[in-house]
Amino acid sequence: MFVDRLLVTLVYLRLGLPHAALAELYGVDRSAVSGAIREVRPLLASRGFAVSDRPGLRIRTLEDLFAYADAEGVELRIDGTEVQVRRPRAGRPGRRAFVSGKKQQNTIKTTTFSDDQGRTLFSGVIRPGRMHDQTAVRSEGVAEQFRQHPGVRAKVDEGYRGLANEFPDQVSAPPKKPKDDAPLGEHHAWRERRRRQSSARICVEHTNAEYKQWRPLQRFTGRRETYAETHLAITGLVSDRSAQRATRRKPSTELVLARQTAC
Repeated sequence: MFVDRLLVTLVYLRLGLPHAALAELYGVDRSAVSGAIREVRPLLASRGFAVSDRPGLRIRTLEDLFAYADAEGVELRIDGTEVQVRRPRAGRPGRRAFVSGKKQQNTIKTTTFSDDQGRTLFSGVIRPGRMHDQTAVRSEGVAEQFRQHPGVRAKVDEGYRGLANEFPDQVSAPPKKPKDDAPLGEHHAWRERRRRQSSARICVEHTNAEYKQWRPLQRFTGRRETYAETHLAITGLVSDRSAQRATRRKPSTELVLARQTAC
C-alpha cells in the first residue's frame, strides 16, 4: 500500500536508518524498502514549502518566494548551512569541489530563506561545500530577483556582504567595524547596531537548527546525487510544521509615559 511506503520513507528521512534495518523492522525485503524510498522521496521533494495563513499556497521556486515576499511585505532572513557528505573516490573529477574551507570537511551547502518568525519559506540553492555562500546565491539568480522585486527586504550575515553592498536599500548586513583609533562612542554604537541586527537575523539560524534534528541532514551518508532530493523532502516537511506556528506579536519599542505628570 502507498501509505506503508510513505511511512517507511518518513522513518528513513527522520532517523536515517539503513535500508536493511528498516526491512528487518517492517518484515519485508531490503529491495522493497529501497524501492519505496525511491518512489516516495521525489514526491515529497516536489511538494514545495508551506506558507503561514495560506493553506493552499506552496512555494516551489525562488521566483515564487520573491513574488510572495513582495506581495505580502515579508522581510526575508537568509543564511547558509553545510552538511557533511561522503568523500568522492580518488581520481574522480571535481573531488576537491566538496571540501569546505570553513569546516575542512566534504560538505554540501544550502541556503535557507525564512520570515522574521523563523518559519521556513524556501531552502535550496544546493552547491558543493567549496563554493562561497555569496557565489552560490548569485549563481542561482538571487541578485536578479532583488532587481526584479525592489520592494523585498532581507537581513543577512557577513557572508553576504557583497549582496548588501549591491543592494544597500534592500539587504541589511552587520555594520562594518570602525577603525581602532575611532572614538570610543563609535565602537559602542557599532556593537549595539551589530547586536540589534544579529537579534533580528538569528531566527533563520534557528530554522537551520530545525533541519539538523533530522538525521540525514546531520551527516548525509547516502549518494551525493540524492542529497538535493532528500534535502527538499525534509525541509518541505519542516515547513508544514513551522507554518502552523502562530505569529508572535512584536513588542513595541516606542517610548510611552508610565504615568501622567502634573504640570
